[in-house]
Amino acid sequence: MTSRSRAATYARRRQRRMAKVEHDLTDAQWVRLRAAWGGCAYCGADDPQLQKDCVLPISRGGRYTLANVVPACRSCNASKCNAEVTTWMRRKKLDEAEFLVRQADLAREILARAATG
Repeated sequence: MTSRSRAATYARRRQRRMAKVEHDLTDAQWVRLRAAWGGCAYCGADDPQLQKDCVLPISRGGRYTLANVVPACRSCNASKCNAEVTTWMRRKKLDEAEFLVRQADLAREILARAATG
């Protein structure tokens, strides 16, 4: 019973945090992000059920925006949880510099394409 109560408490807390910030990631941007990454942004897995993962977690002030969301497989998303992406990537021995540069480049590219039509 305690875990159900704890889960409900965390769910309410997350709902309140989500309501406090403006999320501006459009469905079209999400589709483009998934296509541009071609799989999980962290491990490269080609999972048809990719999830939206906030690079800067919502619990740490992040929000669903083009510059903050990447597609992640369930395993990476659950593993990262609310850790900062660089700390988590170091722990997993992933190339954080390559990830951060690619993330910024893809977000800029998607915005530029949207501006030109």
